[in-house]
Amino acid sequence: AAVALDNGLARTPPMGWLHWERFLCATDCAADPRRCISEQLFAEMADVMAAEGWRDAGYEFVCIDDCWMAPHRDEHGRLQADLKRFPSGIRRLADYIHSKGLKLGIYSDVGNKTCAGFPGSYNHYDLDAQTFASWGVDLLKFDGCNSDSLELLAEGYKRMSLALNKTGRSIVYSCEWPFYLRPMQQPNYTEIKHYCNHWRNYFDVYDSWSSIKSILDWTALHQDSIVKIAGPGGWNDPDMATLLDIFFLSQLVIGNFGLSWDQAVTQMAMWAIMAAPLFMSNDLRHISPEAKWLLQNKEVIAINQDLLGKQGYQIMKDKDFELWERPLSGQAYAVAVLNQQEIGGPQNFTFSLTFLGNGLACNPACSIQQILPASRDWGIYSWVSSLSVEVNPTGTVLLKI
Repeated sequence: AAVALDNGLARTPPMGWLHWERFLCATDCAADPRRCISEQLFAEMADVMAAEGWRDAGYEFVCIDDCWMAPHRDEHGRLQADLKRFPSGIRRLADYIHSKGLKLGIYSDVGNKTCAGFPGSYNHYDLDAQTFASWGVDLLKFDGCNSDSLELLAEGYKRMSLALNKTGRSIVYSCEWPFYLRPMQQPNYTEIKHYCNHWRNYFDVYDSWSSIKSILDWTALHQDSIVKIAGPGGWNDPDMATLLDIFFLSQLVIGNFGLSWDQAVTQMAMWAIMAAPLFMSNDLRHISPEAKWLLQNKEVIAINQDLLGKQGYQIMKDKDFELWERPLSGQAYAVAVLNQQEIGGPQNFTFSLTFLGNGLACNPACSIQQILPASRDWGIYSWVSSLSVEVNPTGTVLLKI
């Protein structure tokens, strides 16, 4: 299948860290130098990612979102970083991040201004792509604000894809194209996947259970149109539509303030089921051991990064309970049991194993391992067995069959 004009990237969902949900558009470094959007912030996150196991767990991108730019292009028409906050320039920052074994992501917009009002890439697609490549950028998040029409929106996304490929540098292309199309028309995901490596479908993820829940509900409602298109080279982004504002795309908000432990487990489990890009938006300099354990959980990440590249889907909804599955390589399945009830205590959900994999996942027998909220071996079950799972309110039990 053609993926982002065959740029050969994003064979598995990209993973990394992004500033937006946690740090927003903070540009006053005098007031709070450790939280403003500056080269110091990204260098410090890169240091932590290299030293504390994040890079080794698979989180390889350090991504700059909106508000990094100077208010105007330079005398040659090129984008430039705000010199007060990025005095060394993006090229030097990229070199530093690369020296840590990591990759740099950056942000621009298809329109004439970014969502925060900085210069956009309209009528500068080739120049901006060449600028990003010359700086050593490895990922571009391309937003969709301030485009005058759907025709210009589509043209801009296509032209930037072509421009990035023409640079000769491998640059993952993250689009928000379908999110801006949906209010007016149904996105053509086959076309979008031809140009983009991942694409945002839904509103920004927030540090709240209602945000996570709305993303899951939207994904289940639209799964017939979005699940089949996802695969190596092109992925649905739940922020975008994504984890802790999981990346530009999908952002993981685990490790912040708005989610309970069970809700954080749900986000991590369901983003793995959905084969979503895993982009954290948190402060890795100050994160609890529990959140770190969850975000670096090798078994969950292995499900998210499974090389078969199939996105999971909901197969049953029974009152507050939802049953989701994701086909994995080696004839395995990831199964999530989600309890959306927000009151009371733990509840049991019982289902027949014949529901899984169109009856094939456990035929004639299967081993079952619990991955979240804690690792546990459940043993061997036959095809005709039923499984009873206890799940906390707003929690999820993630299994591997």
